[in-house]
This record gives sequence, C-alpha cells and structure tokens, in this order.
Amino acid sequence: MAFGRAVYTFPMVFTKRLRDAVRRGDITSSVRIWTRPHVKVGGRYPMEEGEIEVVSIQQIDYHDITQQLARESGFPDVDELLKIAKHGRGQNVYVVRFSYLPPRRKRSAAERASVKAD
Repeated sequence: MAFGRAVYTFPMVFTKRLRDAVRRGDITSSVRIWTRPHVKVGGRYPMEEGEIEVVSIQQIDYHDITQQLARESGFPDVDELLKIAKHGRGQNVYVVRFSYLPPRRKRSAAERASVKAD
C-alpha cells in the first residue's frame, strides 16, 4: 500500500514562455477549457523538472475570465489566454490553482550511509 500524495503520469503542460514564471512561483493559476477536469486537488503532476501540486480547481463561466485572471495566468489579455486555453472539444472552463515543487535533490552515497549509521 502506497502512502503520501498521488503523482499522476500525464504532465501539467504550460506554453514554453510561461514555464520559467511557473517555476519561480510568479504564476500559480491556469485557465483550462476541458470536457471534464483532468486534475484533482492534491494531485501532483510532472512538469519538466519538478512537479505541479494542484491546490484547487473551480469551474467558471466564460464571462468570468477577466483581464486580471488572464494576467494572473501569465497572459497579457483574455484573447491571448483563450488562444492557448481553447483547444479540442472542451466547453467547460476551469481555474486551476497550483504550486510548483522543485525536483528533490538526490542524496549522495555518503549522505545515505550517514542516515543508515544513525
């Protein structure tokens, strides 16, 4: 039986120009237009190096996508956000709030030996 939070295999994908801002923690929300939610609160999803941990997901209407929400998501305006967020058959709009978790540093052989000696 596994303990801890689930890590899902499909990644949380961000357009290339947003990835550094996500890693820095400048972007902590994303608007996604899906047929159904693809993430779960508490789930961890790979993102290149590191992971995205979903803090909340909320379904909203199109008219709830504001200029402020677009900027919080890393876009200059709603039109630019929709160019990226709208693809496929999805009609449901979700705001996903998340935090970026950097990759864990692997312990050296000496550090592992030190822990075993304790």
